[in-house]
Amino acid sequence: MGLPSVKEERQAARVADTGSEVRVELRAVTKTYGPVRALVGVTVEFVAGRVSMVVGPNGSGKSTLLSILGTLTRPTSGKVSHGSLGRTREQVRTVLGWVGHDSLCYADLTGRENIELAARLHGLPPHPAFESARARFELGSFAQRPFRTYSRGQRQRVALARALVHSPKLLLLDEPTTGLDTKSIEALREVLKDEASRGAVVVVITHDEGFASAAGDVRVALDRGRIKDLDA
Repeated sequence: MGLPSVKEERQAARVADTGSEVRVELRAVTKTYGPVRALVGVTVEFVAGRVSMVVGPNGSGKSTLLSILGTLTRPTSGKVSHGSLGRTREQVRTVLGWVGHDSLCYADLTGRENIELAARLHGLPPHPAFESARARFELGSFAQRPFRTYSRGQRQRVALARALVHSPKLLLLDEPTTGLDTKSIEALREVLKDEASRGAVVVVITHDEGFASAAGDVRVALDRGRIKDLDA
């Protein structure tokens, strides 16, 4: 038996630090939309302390899987457990951070106002929340302008800051590298590593195989609604 790799040692340390009970599990989950089967008998678990990458071609069921993890969609059959994250949708949503194609930010509010609004909704003091986000995500003077005026990279930074304002225990991201330059992708990679290290369950949908390899600890490949490959 060979020595463990650096990735394996990092995974083991994270699980030991965060507690392996923090996980989301799907058991034999199937989701149908009329005659279309988006997911078929999917069994998989996502554990705190690891960045899990979900890959696959268009139509493979990736977005449906993320919607089920995020309580936006109920499976047609099978079981979903969020464990200690919550037993109801309402409980899970209080510890959920979501970064999708839609930024979930208000276009006519400034970046600062969007972040402070998210902080208030989670019962947090808005000013310290923004100051923390400004330092972490390098939010310059553009944060004082309306969100609708932002570049793709600026939008992504504010969307991440909004999603992470309450230190979520479950972080879900849908194609977060789209339109980002190399520097922004590297910064995103570091954010994901930091969130996993503090004990979050991190799940990322991506078409970017290079990013999946570089930033992911676990790789889940879907094909026509089934798990084709699972590399943990």
